[in-house]
Amino acid sequence: MSFPTFDEMIDPLLRVLASAPDGLDARTAQRAVADRLNLSDADRQMTIASGQALFANRAGWAHDRLKRAELSASPKRGWWQLTEKGVAFVRQHPAPLSEAEVAALAVVRRDSRLRESDEEEASEASATQRVTTASPAELIDRAVAEIRESVSGDLIERIMNGSPSFFETLVLDLLHAMGYGTSRSDLQRVGGSGDGGIDGVVSLDRLGLEKVYVQAKRWSNRVGSPEIQTFMGALQLQHASKGVFMTTSAFTRDAIETAKRARGTIVLVDGRKLAELMIDHGVGVTPRPINIPRIDQDYFDEE
Repeated sequence: MSFPTFDEMIDPLLRVLASAPDGLDARTAQRAVADRLNLSDADRQMTIASGQALFANRAGWAHDRLKRAELSASPKRGWWQLTEKGVAFVRQHPAPLSEAEVAALAVVRRDSRLRESDEEEASEASATQRVTTASPAELIDRAVAEIRESVSGDLIERIMNGSPSFFETLVLDLLHAMGYGTSRSDLQRVGGSGDGGIDGVVSLDRLGLEKVYVQAKRWSNRVGSPEIQTFMGALQLQHASKGVFMTTSAFTRDAIETAKRARGTIVLVDGRKLAELMIDHGVGVTPRPINIPRIDQDYFDEE
């Protein structure tokens, strides 16, 4: 018997979490999945390059898929628990999932809640399901993209589990990592009651002659035009011409059009872009270098 793939662990993990209404710590859930699949001691001792147990790694990816489908969540660090949607899904699917149902879960995009339409999501899911012949280099690129997408989802989930003040500080940390402000002290958090719609101020020069004002919305729902108009009003009160509006969710089309009509410049950063920027600039994440060998042609060239 070949070692179970991560998609083959989706149904066993779903059943394990269904048997624990209050959730389980990740390690307990992973071991329970291994028990359901009757993995031998030798199987459980197999590891990937990082040293993590192979079964734990694949169970983790199975949980990633359940989270993408909003069937499960991590309400706290290292804790896996079915959502209300997940509990209802199990009730509707008491028998083991069919191959088609597992395949559908295996390709669900994690950022589907940021999509403008179901058609857009369905189109990308269809593209993911196409069978292609790829070179090892292409497979590496795809794997990196897959990992980035998974980490992006985890980042937004962690932010949503935090406090609004933490998110405001995170946004300023990110802007500083991106090169805004000559020092971290040039970025000040001013959010709180009576903040007038401004959560942070970035001084672009030491004298503070040029400033960028920041709004940070830790939301699940889309940010609409009214919120952008409120931000525009706050900028006018500050006689400011530059603003950045960051959110963990997304912006409606009306919100985007409203920002374009602003007198000054308002940059909108949605949850997807926020996570990408955090990954690219090392905020809240730690990169792991991969050593990929390549022939040094100069070494073998003989004169």
